[in-house]
Amino acid sequence: MRPNILIVLSDQLRRHALSCYGDPDARTPHTAQLAADGVACDQACSTYPICVPFRFTMMTGEYAHTRLVPGIEWRMSPAERTLADEFNDAGYETVYIGKWHLDGGHGRMGSAVQTNRCPVKRAYQGRWQKWYGFELRNEPFDTCYFEDDDPTPHRIDGYQTDGLFDLGMNYLRDGRDAARPFCMVISVEPPHDPFAAPEELQDAWEQRDITLPPNFEAEDDNHRDQLIRDRQRYNAMVENLDANVGRLRSFLAEHDLADDTVLVFLSDHGELAGAHGLRAKQWPYEESVGIPLIVYDPRHSDRAGTRLSAPTCSEDLFPTFLGLAGLTPQNDLPGANLAPLIHGESDQLDREGVLLEFVAELRERPPFYNAVWRGFRSERFKYTVKGDKFGAEPWQFFDLENDPYEMRNLIEDPAWADEIGRHHELLRARLEETLDPFVLRPAWSREGYNVWAE
Repeated sequence: MRPNILIVLSDQLRRHALSCYGDPDARTPHTAQLAADGVACDQACSTYPICVPFRFTMMTGEYAHTRLVPGIEWRMSPAERTLADEFNDAGYETVYIGKWHLDGGHGRMGSAVQTNRCPVKRAYQGRWQKWYGFELRNEPFDTCYFEDDDPTPHRIDGYQTDGLFDLGMNYLRDGRDAARPFCMVISVEPPHDPFAAPEELQDAWEQRDITLPPNFEAEDDNHRDQLIRDRQRYNAMVENLDANVGRLRSFLAEHDLADDTVLVFLSDHGELAGAHGLRAKQWPYEESVGIPLIVYDPRHSDRAGTRLSAPTCSEDLFPTFLGLAGLTPQNDLPGANLAPLIHGESDQLDREGVLLEFVAELRERPPFYNAVWRGFRSERFKYTVKGDKFGAEPWQFFDLENDPYEMRNLIEDPAWADEIGRHHELLRARLEETLDPFVLRPAWSREGYNVWAE
């Protein structure tokens, strides 16, 4: 029988917030153990660092720009072939638990609390056979979910992360079809803001000093205090998430599922938390696009502790989830199947880097309403351009090897002109290859790109 695939998706968890990725303050022993037992991607990226487009890509394998997906308030068509379709066709039992955020978002009902009391219609659930989901809530102590096509909201008692992990484990214990392998997604909102954790954890973190990164900026002392408190509470939420990963692994072992279940841990995007004086996500900085991606495949114990340095992107997830099960997507998709790399059957990817993007913002107040961006992330460098419908121009260039906190923008440094020009060409080629309707102006003696002009 094929292996079970169990995907833990967190919301707004930056890669840097886990001890296995270098955070000196983090209390995350269970994700650290998962990385020690499995394979961790050190440069995993969220292609489009905001909830909706990431989830669209994870569910379909397609670039968000192919559907002109905005940052929020967008509904996925039932015509899309989804991850559930692939696993259903392969004989898997498919189970989705938690935040969905592909049914139009909070704009439909005017507030997150109203959205959380309204079900996602069965036709818009991506054909997951078993559904314990909700569109979004962003309030971890007041969350409801819906079962299948029942319109009755079921309130989660206590903290959302704990409750959603309970739902998953209870179903695996009492509800699943043991004659079939399962593909399950447990999608939790924490550590997405508002930053609130179980009381004991939160109180403990608010008493601790924390290490601020060198790119941390604040407007004044009050702003600094607020950002520090948010970071403390964020760390408490991450510690709770980590504890639930530990609970889940213990459950799998106790119920004889550990040897047959591939466990994947990741996030949809990061959280800036005062880096560069910014909050939330959307930006191409590492704290925003950098996500954890850890895969533990018990069939490959020889890969324990492996760290992969090649940049990966959201588009790789769909073919990789299938590849871990020995399956191939029906459609021709742009991402890479990372399973051979994870299993040690290959030692490199056939590409130099990955595309980063922000396609559209419908809300006036958040960043990138008037101008959006694209970028190319290689193993050492990151090149970005920004502009409106009339065309984008060079914006940032960082040497991540020598400047991991992106504090020295080299875009106007003549010493780097050749390397910047080469990355401009890498970006242009990727836009052309993926039919991105983005206007890239010529720069660095290199061509631009405008799909509509061809």
